[in-house]
Amino acid sequence: MNVDKRVIRKFEKKTWSEVKSKNSWQVFRIMAEFVEGFDVLTEIGPSVTVFGSARTTPDDPHYRIAYELGRLLASEGLTVITGGGPGVMEAANKGAKEIGGASAGVGVELPFEASNNAFIDADKNITFRYFFVRKLMFLKYSQAFVAFPGGLGTLDELFESLTLSQTDKTPKFPILLVGSEYWSGLLDWLKTRVLSEGNINEDDLELFRIVDTAEEVMDAITGFFAKYRKEMVPNF
Repeated sequence: MNVDKRVIRKFEKKTWSEVKSKNSWQVFRIMAEFVEGFDVLTEIGPSVTVFGSARTTPDDPHYRIAYELGRLLASEGLTVITGGGPGVMEAANKGAKEIGGASAGVGVELPFEASNNAFIDADKNITFRYFFVRKLMFLKYSQAFVAFPGGLGTLDELFESLTLSQTDKTPKFPILLVGSEYWSGLLDWLKTRVLSEGNINEDDLELFRIVDTAEEVMDAITGFFAKYRKEMVPNF
């Protein structure tokens, strides 16, 4: 069997000195990404992050809902932040962009996505190497989180925001899940397994709300801030 020498070199054992040297340089690269992200996003103002599948097609009802949501958020003066990709993310950015609202994209380098979508403001368009840096930007600058149907990436972002809210690392901002049919199985599992076995509290199920329309998302967001907050600020 022929084995690519590059594969062999990748798994060759390195000395501790080589590992330490590489890690040191990696710290500077990570730090540079944090600085760049802070510089780009620090002035965007009140914002809402929209999560969701990059595989959602324009003929999918959730694409249309995300597009409508982008328009509604922008009409209220809220910046729309997405992961910068196609699908749900593109739809939300497009909705905001088309009515002159602020549209931000926080992408990540992937082999199957060449660049962020075309509906992101040039001064709010950024791509990271590291997923964890990208997630911090979502969570630091958004005052509400909206999860559309998606895959592992969407679930990762959703549970990160829920965990930070549960542990009071961020204020209790709205977390909305769009699509009751899609998310109902997850909610049932949380109740029948996770809650029943004592791994979460009853109150933890109040950290999020399942809705079906862009209007319901907006009602939840505007109602929350009208009642609880006079000023929207970064989370941490």
